Amino acid sequence: MQAVVRHPTACQLPALRRFWLMAAWLLLGLLAGAGKAHSAEPLVLHDSKASVELWSAVTMLSDPTLRLGLEEVLARAGDFVVPPSKGATLGVRSDAIWLRAPLLVHLTSDGRWTLDVNHPDLNRIDVYVLSAGHVTKHVVLGSLQPYSERPLQSRSHAVALEFLPGHQYELLMRVETRAAMILPITLNKSSAMLATAVDEQMLQGVLTGLALCLLIYSLAQWTSLREPLFIFYALLITGSLMFSLHLFGIGRQYLWSNSLWFTEHAAGLSALLATCGSFLFISQALAGDRPNSRFLRAMRCGAALCVLLGLAYSLDVLSTRAIAAIVSILGLVPALMGIPGAVRKAIAGDGVGTSLLAAWLIYFVTTAVMIGVINGWVPVNFWTLHSFQFGATIDMLLFMRVLGLRTHALQLEALHANRERDAMHSLAHTDPLTGLPNRRGLNMALAAALPRCSKSDLLAVYMMDLDGFKPVNDQHGHDIGDELLVAVTRRLQGHVRQSDVVARLGGDEFVVMAGHMSSTQQAHELGLKLLDAFRLPFSLGSIQVHVGLTVGYAIAPDDSSDAAGLLKLADAAMYSGKQSGKFCLRRNTGDLALSSA
Repeated sequence: MQAVVRHPTACQLPALRRFWLMAAWLLLGLLAGAGKAHSAEPLVLHDSKASVELWSAVTMLSDPTLRLGLEEVLARAGDFVVPPSKGATLGVRSDAIWLRAPLLVHLTSDGRWTLDVNHPDLNRIDVYVLSAGHVTKHVVLGSLQPYSERPLQSRSHAVALEFLPGHQYELLMRVETRAAMILPITLNKSSAMLATAVDEQMLQGVLTGLALCLLIYSLAQWTSLREPLFIFYALLITGSLMFSLHLFGIGRQYLWSNSLWFTEHAAGLSALLATCGSFLFISQALAGDRPNSRFLRAMRCGAALCVLLGLAYSLDVLSTRAIAAIVSILGLVPALMGIPGAVRKAIAGDGVGTSLLAAWLIYFVTTAVMIGVINGWVPVNFWTLHSFQFGATIDMLLFMRVLGLRTHALQLEALHANRERDAMHSLAHTDPLTGLPNRRGLNMALAAALPRCSKSDLLAVYMMDLDGFKPVNDQHGHDIGDELLVAVTRRLQGHVRQSDVVARLGGDEFVVMAGHMSSTQQAHELGLKLLDAFRLPFSLGSIQVHVGLTVGYAIAPDDSSDAAGLLKLADAAMYSGKQSGKFCLRRNTGDLALSSA
């Protein structure tokens, strides 16, 4: 069977042509109207919805000359187009922008609404309310307007509007700023406006309070420790805090309300301060123990550059737009330069490296989100608008961990230094073989005890020399001689009180200092006790050796009241005993009276 091909009839051709012509006209109309004003229905204001976002209903007109007036804009109503971004942000622009939104107030509404532009860093905003083509209200908002003249003394740019129920209005806004055109515009009932303002103020209060606590802590630590890392952290926090206060309007609301200069320069100066602090903090954290490293010098040069840029910006040598471009690049440099050192520390198991890498990862992500908002690539909402502030807060806490690790390291260094000091003190005041105080240690003990002695509280100093030590040393060697000296030490310590001091002056000379003696007889009895202790031999492994003892002593304050005098008298008494036969006890009262033999 042959296929039947049906051709359009004469009456069908006009209908097809009409269809394709109509489709082409509609397509061309859509393409042409994609950038033109659309005949959207007015945005209905109903009290049941306490907050209404305007961005979805606005159209815009660019004014590159910055000279278009209201009448000219109304005459060019057909040139308004749909904003290129659906996220309430138009990026950084040098032109002025006119926004238009048609409004219809519901019959049941009370007509009282508040217009709020919730981005404080906008220089000038002209708000026009038109009814039937006539201006019913005009108000000027913006960060460069005197704060005291704001219609509402709020953090953001807000004005109360009065509408008639059932009427249509047109809202026109002219926005001009040197910063990013971030335009989260809403119409709110007073309850919703208050709730939003309170929530934002609480959030800013918590984050600001946290930053202030960290700032005070770092300053206090720097004051007590003089560790540069803490003051650099304080600079970093101060810059970050000032930037957040400016960006969210808290600074203009409470701190520099009527300072137009600071309002214009706060963002740039705070960003430069934070960048300067970053250069110094990161360099000190990664290379503080290598003061001559190239990395440290390069980072400090970066900090010095930030200071010079800040001075130039303060004197208006550099514009706000130039500083914004510089900081957008320079702000990343400290982290990029520090990544290799942080990676090395992280691989080595150092918590400083892992903390810095985690902080920079968060910083890069939140900065990317904020850059997306500024350039109109990312829509504006609570999280994206606060992303940089949240990221900066997390960074501050991670950097705080770096401070904690540094503090711990300082504590370990201090402990090690104390131990070394104690070891050096011990070496200087202690005999290394026996562990007894040496001559310096004995002098310190005498200097502390002599002021407390009296006629009823005597202090006795016994100078002792071993009898027969040299033959033992010559016969058995120095190792046995050293063992004998240690054994002599233990025997002497075993025959005196715990409060008494046994010292070794060198060789086989020992000294015993005994305080709290009630009489000279008690001092004499202790000397005899020491002599008797050496009547028994010393067992040194398989060897037994006999050594005797010759003791000379003096008593304070009876014989002398100073350390040198006592030691000299006791030494003279001991020498006298050696000359007269050894193994005896003598007291020197000035005439070398013999006490016992």
